[in-house]
Amino acid sequence: MFLLLLILFILACKFKLWRRFLSSSSAASRTRTIKADDLHRPFISEDLNVVYGHSNSFARNYAPQEADQQTLGGLSSHRAQGASNNQSPPSASPQLTHSDSFVLDIRDTSEDDLVGQTLKRPLVTKQLVEVQKVCTKDDLKDSPRFHIDSETSREFVPKYKADQRSILTLEVVSGLSHGTRCCVKSTDTSRLPLTLGRVSPSDLLVQDSEVSGKHARINWNPNRLKWELVDMGSLNGTRLNSRPVHHHDSGSRQWGDPVELANGDTLTLGTTPKIFVQITSETESQIPFGVGIASDPMSLRRGAKKLPMEDVCYYYWPLPGTEQFGLFGVCDGHGGAGAATSVSQVMPQMVASILSDSFRREKVLSQRDASDVLREAFYQTEACINHHYEGCTATVLLVWADGNDSLFAQCANVGDSACIINIDGKHVKMTEDHRVTSYSERLRIQAIEPLRDGETRLCGLNLARMLGDKFLKQQDARFSAEPYISQVVYIDQSNRSFALLASDGFWDVINVKKAVQLVNQTMERNSANQDNSAEKVANALLGEARTQRTKDNTSIIFLDFDATNRIGSCKLDP
Repeated sequence: MFLLLLILFILACKFKLWRRFLSSSSAASRTRTIKADDLHRPFISEDLNVVYGHSNSFARNYAPQEADQQTLGGLSSHRAQGASNNQSPPSASPQLTHSDSFVLDIRDTSEDDLVGQTLKRPLVTKQLVEVQKVCTKDDLKDSPRFHIDSETSREFVPKYKADQRSILTLEVVSGLSHGTRCCVKSTDTSRLPLTLGRVSPSDLLVQDSEVSGKHARINWNPNRLKWELVDMGSLNGTRLNSRPVHHHDSGSRQWGDPVELANGDTLTLGTTPKIFVQITSETESQIPFGVGIASDPMSLRRGAKKLPMEDVCYYYWPLPGTEQFGLFGVCDGHGGAGAATSVSQVMPQMVASILSDSFRREKVLSQRDASDVLREAFYQTEACINHHYEGCTATVLLVWADGNDSLFAQCANVGDSACIINIDGKHVKMTEDHRVTSYSERLRIQAIEPLRDGETRLCGLNLARMLGDKFLKQQDARFSAEPYISQVVYIDQSNRSFALLASDGFWDVINVKKAVQLVNQTMERNSANQDNSAEKVANALLGEARTQRTKDNTSIIFLDFDATNRIGSCKLDP
């Protein structure tokens, strides 16, 4: 009996030990569980040091043509970065072995999300796809040609945003109230919000039958450090740079959504009264010349279908981090306005980042040549924007002062938006035409792949160089983003000189000789009253393009290097 009990006791102990062994073995090989929310984050970022960014950046970095992929077995990771569609980041140390496994705890999965295969991110809505990517230092660190250090890649923040002491200046430039001005500081909360309307007590009285009694309102957003415009349910609508910002049901008296204002914007109340917007800092240097901007979608052309506005104009003086440089640009989009909008945001950031390097800046000032800066800025902008089926022209004019009342200007472009500079009656063409029918561009294309007789388009486009359109560039090597760089032009402000940048909607109907003649005539008519003469010239040029029945969006930037009354002279109440 004793022996029997001893045997049973030994068997029980062995069974207990065996059970503990099985339990520990099962725990060691227990599979890891990842919830559906984790699919938006790296599976093993701690082990592999692979970081895709914050979870809320997915909307900015995602593109439907380049879905981010994570392959478990091969430890590969492909990011939609725009610099190169098949560029891979540096491989990580393979600390994850093939014996590790994952169990996906997903309730609502798509057919593409299969266990053991490459996992694709779920499709996003159209609104998320349209959010444009803002390029940072991390987006360029894998680029084989360019490396940006922490100093030169600092965030692009205009002065009026950084110090929160912004001055908003509004001037009516067309209509019955032409010449009416209004200024307000962001710190003057007693005068905000600013009301635009036809009757008192509007802060900016625009006495025109198309303007509602209380038409629109502008306020300072202290959280975003931006001026914001809201349509107050006007009857005839409000447009910002020719794009409607009022409620889609115009005349319903419902307020529109707030939209950001930027320096150089143009507001249109109804169809006639136009208001020029200037945003400066209290400490910002005054622009040493006149600046005028005008744009029109030219949408109603003899009953033709309505054209969407795809042009974008922008300028910065001075560029953040520099006191001597300014940038002026025109982008003409095709396939949509997305690429043009992205370029207008990223290009100034890239130029400012490069010039914030004291060595690069001093090199430009000493050699009086910014070719390398402009070429690098175009390369980086192309690498950052993520547009596969949209593209745009890009024409930028970099202007800098040498400290001796002299200015220098240099231009870079892709596409057919052109720039000229007129100095003492002689004009200098600062851009090159990159249409397929252009002689110089045709020679470049022929060297890559001969064109057929009579062929004037590539894949349906009449342009061979642009920013964006990355799908076409993958399919056809004849498409390029390489910019044309002009020679540097010396501008003596004691001589009569000006610069004119415009999209092809202007140049299609007005040649250079006619444009120079129009500028001279307009300036002579306004010689007695030079207040904001550059804006008057820009609007006169735009009006002539309208008279000539241009059939394309038209945008104009006019720089009057001889202006005595510069934009920005506004008396503020103490």
